Amino acid sequence: MAAPSRLDAEWQRLYGAKAGDTGVRALVLELARPAEWPPLARLWQAVQAELGLPAPAIAVSGVDGLQLWFSLQQPVTAAQGQAFVAALRDRYLPDLAPRVRLWPAVAASGAVDGAARVPAPQAGSGLWSAFVAPDLAALFADTSWLDLPPNEEGQASLLAGLTCMTPGELAAATARLNGATAAAAA
Repeated sequence: MAAPSRLDAEWQRLYGAKAGDTGVRALVLELARPAEWPPLARLWQAVQAELGLPAPAIAVSGVDGLQLWFSLQQPVTAAQGQAFVAALRDRYLPDLAPRVRLWPAVAASGAVDGAARVPAPQAGSGLWSAFVAPDLAALFADTSWLDLPPNEEGQASLLAGLTCMTPGELAAATARLNGATAAAAA
């Protein structure tokens, strides 16, 4: 059996299930139709500056959106993950909520849908999703895809610089988001 590529190893480190895990480690928020970087950039900066979280990965969906990928050190239930990204949307993108997609998505039946893996070709179009550097994200507002497969080493290097959110960081950010929601409701 061949050793995993550097990209596969980085993906697994950040988002993959570990032996015995139940739950999810990848939380994804996507802004689409159109894929505007400025509001997503404000969210990307706020989660770091205001919530004290590690920088999420930035990706182009390969279709019509820009995404933020949050990595969890320990898995949470799909409902907890969905609630967290929904709280981010409600706090930082309330006026754009109809254009925001969240993963994991939990259906009324309890079925869980995760975001499609990045990088990957998109069925039918041949266009690619890919992780992108923060200083390049704005370039993908009109075309949130790559025409060709991204360089695997470049993708691995982008992921190598990221860290997972610890359970303590997630708890503190969730409490802060919930406090802001309660204050706004009052």
